[in-house]
Amino acid sequence: MSVAQLLWSPELLRYDFGLGHPMAPARLALTMRLITELGLLGEPGLEVVDPVCAPDELLETVHDADYVAAVRRAATTGEPDVARGLGTEDDPVFPAMHEAAARLVGASVAAADAVWSGRAQHGINIAGGMHHARRDAASGFCVYNDAAAAVQRLLDSGAERVAYVDLDAHHGDGVEAIFWDEPRVLTFSVHQDGRTLFPGTGDPADTGAGLNHCTAVNVALPPRTDSAGWLRAVDAVLPTVLREFAPDAIVSQHGADAHGNDPLADLSVGVHAQKTAARWLHELAHELCEGRWVALGGGGYAVVDVVPLVWAALVAEAAHVPLETGMPLPAAWREAAEEMSGLPAARTLGRGPVTWRPWSSGYDPSDPTDRAVLATRRHVFPEFGLDPFLD
Repeated sequence: MSVAQLLWSPELLRYDFGLGHPMAPARLALTMRLITELGLLGEPGLEVVDPVCAPDELLETVHDADYVAAVRRAATTGEPDVARGLGTEDDPVFPAMHEAAARLVGASVAAADAVWSGRAQHGINIAGGMHHARRDAASGFCVYNDAAAAVQRLLDSGAERVAYVDLDAHHGDGVEAIFWDEPRVLTFSVHQDGRTLFPGTGDPADTGAGLNHCTAVNVALPPRTDSAGWLRAVDAVLPTVLREFAPDAIVSQHGADAHGNDPLADLSVGVHAQKTAARWLHELAHELCEGRWVALGGGGYAVVDVVPLVWAALVAEAAHVPLETGMPLPAAWREAAEEMSGLPAARTLGRGPVTWRPWSSGYDPSDPTDRAVLATRRHVFPEFGLDPFLD
């Protein structure tokens, strides 16, 4: 058994909406270059596996067959299908669209297979995390929903309960919608309040359609929430509900766009805080589900100074060789990043550590982040038999 499988191929760079689109393949190329320069690919516990395209029958475990056919047709003809979200500003049509998006799904499902079969404790797909795609439409740079497909594959393989955890600045609406009334899945999303950011969903009152049970947990944070507030919010909700839910596996999405430098969101969560959340998920996976953890990429559009740092740290965490916050980054990587982007590259792996207050320190009604956390706890905790203020 390997400690972690990293699903990677240069073919994943073909998921490319074109020049000027925020979902730039450079995010992945620079991340893999950093992973290489840091020596992570030489770690004995990390195995790199080449993913293949998901066949239609796999895509159709979470998408309508008519939608899969529409993606194929749009990619072949170049004609938009706006009713299905194809050919919009967010999701332009490109010739390799079906194959490229299907490979993302194939990678995430392969990571889930490796974890469930015991071939690896942890599976990672930094190119994945396309959490906005719906059963019948593309949305928010996402054509197929690889995160949902990984969750569904775990269920189909015998998992009785799967937790999906979404750390992206944008609400994980597509995954939540697909499993809205599925009692075997708990979706957790911490994100910028939907009243201020796409996709406009993820209210704390949205707890799923299950009868007498919670299937969705949403922590909607105010704009400009910083690292300390974000960590406090995650810690105040996530560990408690996961321990109550007792999953057989965890699938997590590590969109890096909560960072203060990201151009498409308004949170201010640093690299160290995002690194810390990945460590917490790693620890919870070992505590609750024998280490079965599938970690995915997601959003993140500060392609030089944020995304490669967060995702290289994620891979290192999963490989049990965590990186130190503030460590110098390799000069060869900085030079390559600046040459590729024309932008100054980060010199260190973030700054840190962050001082934050645990929920047990007391609720502050004057703090907008505390009010957001309490709103979630009030809607969710009673469904688990917990006290919103004390547990």
